[in-house]
Amino acid sequence: MDLKTKYLGLDLVNPLIVSACTLGHTVDNIRRLEDNGAAAVVLPSIFQEEIEGHIDDIDDILAESGAEAASYFPPSIADRSGPQNYLELIRKARAAVDIPVIASLNGVSLTGWTDYARQIEQAGAQAIELNVYYLPTDLSLTGTEVEHRYLEILEAVKKTVKIPVAMKLSPYFSSLGDVVRKLDAAGADGFVLFNRFYQPDIDLEELTLQRDLNLSHRGEIRLPLLWLGALSGHVKGSLAASSGVQTAKEVVKYLYVGADAVMTASALIRHGVGYMKTLLDGLRVELEQREIDSVAAIRGKMSRRAVGDPTAFDRANYIKILHGAPRG
Repeated sequence: MDLKTKYLGLDLVNPLIVSACTLGHTVDNIRRLEDNGAAAVVLPSIFQEEIEGHIDDIDDILAESGAEAASYFPPSIADRSGPQNYLELIRKARAAVDIPVIASLNGVSLTGWTDYARQIEQAGAQAIELNVYYLPTDLSLTGTEVEHRYLEILEAVKKTVKIPVAMKLSPYFSSLGDVVRKLDAAGADGFVLFNRFYQPDIDLEELTLQRDLNLSHRGEIRLPLLWLGALSGHVKGSLAASSGVQTAKEVVKYLYVGADAVMTASALIRHGVGYMKTLLDGLRVELEQREIDSVAAIRGKMSRRAVGDPTAFDRANYIKILHGAPRG
């Protein structure tokens, strides 16, 4: 059975990639992930604030910047973070494993931090996952201005490095398809759909914000499934699925709508590093049961462009579902 795929121009032995999370904080874990079948690993995010030396408390970043929840930061993150430590992690990981090592840059504005991408490349990272997320709390800021910031940062990083750059996006754009199209034209080598954000809760007794972290569940695949299916065949860049992967069934669904690679962190945090082997073995079983001999044979077969009824992705299907709902 041929599970090989390409992501960002990188040859992968299978489509399973470890998302940015604390499991990638140590070389030992990265080695264990490779041993259990991971085809690539995205290292935990390093933040613009860390690079620029303005970080005093990681909670400030999570609260103020609405930073990537998928990074799953432990309390001791400050002891192991920082620009030089991150570069050293890249170097050690590259020396320890054969799978691609992808760095994750998390920034919110166009400043000198983008030059750090060059150091990431020099340290040996084979690609960069660029996570541009911030809360546009200025109510006068237009959607066009927000999108322009994403484009500016992508272009700045692309000018700095030669390695592939993927954009990890949220679904919260007024026209996601148009944003992806513009980023694709600007040189993005791939897209990761979707980013999960830190979202605070309220303690009604203490009237304080609670900062906790909820791992993803399989129901969260619906939105990325829809958009991967809509984008498949319409962009030059690679497509990676993220969110909701708990079993091999979710992996197969993502491949059917057009994902080149499938990322997971929550399942590994929930079940342990060894669960990567469970996902990989499960993928083989799912394909064997369908008498499919390769990942390439199913990729995009259920995308919007490929299905006989593309309205299944559109408003017409929404209307059909509502009309068919129980009325008792």
